[in-house]
Amino acid sequence: MQCPTCDAIIPDDARFCIICGATVAPVATGATRQLESARTLALDPAMVTSAFTLPGYRIVRSLGIVRGLTVRSANIGGQVIAAFKSLAGGTIGTMVNVCEHARTDAYLMTLEHAAQLGANAIIGFGYDTTEVYQGMTEVLAYGTAVVVEPEPAGGAS
Repeated sequence: MQCPTCDAIIPDDARFCIICGATVAPVATGATRQLESARTLALDPAMVTSAFTLPGYRIVRSLGIVRGLTVRSANIGGQVIAAFKSLAGGTIGTMVNVCEHARTDAYLMTLEHAAQLGANAIIGFGYDTTEVYQGMTEVLAYGTAVVVEPEPAGGAS
């Protein structure tokens, strides 16, 4: 299945896009159409990894730390609904959406930062989150921007 927001290929049973974080649902019936991407990605998401190596590639140059930072909160109505839902327990959809959008924004900012430096990959990618104030979530995405090139045939470096 394809994400309707960023056109990423995602598993058929996915609830969220692994690239942009958008909520997705499989189409049960009817014709499908490809939607225009809301945003062009600055770097190929397949070239972003939490590992410190990228299989099939060798690191040619390290360009330093890259990051994306955002702070988000639900609107007052969403916060009131979340407060009532928290009494009953379970998933609080409003806050899930706030967190998913914050992660996506921080991720995309990190890709843009890396592209601005001339990188074609990010290694050591990760997220940190903090509640900066009640109902406000800070999300920091970070990694090391690198220039990689395919390993020569045969795997020799």
